[in-house]
Amino acid sequence: MKITGACHCRAVTFEAVIRDAALELLDCNCSICSRTGHLHLFIPHADFTLLSGEDDLVSYRFGSGRAEHLFCRHCGVKAFYQPRSHPGAWSVNYHCVDEPHGLTPVIRPFDGRNWEKAKAELGPQ
Repeated sequence: MKITGACHCRAVTFEAVIRDAALELLDCNCSICSRTGHLHLFIPHADFTLLSGEDDLVSYRFGSGRAEHLFCRHCGVKAFYQPRSHPGAWSVNYHCVDEPHGLTPVIRPFDGRNWEKAKAELGPQ
């Protein structure tokens, strides 16, 4: 199934292939996710296409610097980014996926405030 999504102003748009409509989302409590409300839908790089807005993205890194947070320079929304937990995938913000989409996700807490321990419990990605 294909989904589409965008930032608030729709300068940044994307599409992705979802292999299973019953998917798991991670709800992270780290300092940035808890403040921005990012709900993680992981999409392998090969299944994600940025349709528009590459030049509208602004990059932000903090902490280890391994995650690259990408925000729309116009509206400030982070529709997707490169997480350190899943180096082979983009983390799409589920709240930025266009409806209707037919997905039936299960939300799993992820203790990003204790990242190393939580990542070990999550396993290899």
